[in-house]
Amino acid sequence: MLEVAVLSPEALLFNGRARHVILPGEQGVFEVWPFHRPVVSRLLPGFIVVDGQPFPIRRGVVKVEHDTVTAIVEADPDHAP
Repeated sequence: MLEVAVLSPEALLFNGRARHVILPGEQGVFEVWPFHRPVVSRLLPGFIVVDGQPFPIRRGVVKVEHDTVTAIVEADPDHAP
C-alpha cells in the first residue's frame, strides 16, 4: 500500500492509504504502485486519481519516495467530475 497525501493551500484533498495513484506528469500521465522508484515531477492540468477517486488540479508538484506519494497542488473545482 501507498501512503498518499494530496494537499492544496485551501484544503487537504486526500490523506490515507491507496493501492495506486495516477498523476498528470510533465512528461505524460503516469501511475504509481508500491515499490515505485523515487520521482519528483511537475504536475500539469488534469486529474490525480487515487484508487479510482479523481481530484481535478490546475498544476502542482509530486514527490514519490519509500511508498509515500505527496502532491502539493492547485485544485481545480471548476472541473470536478
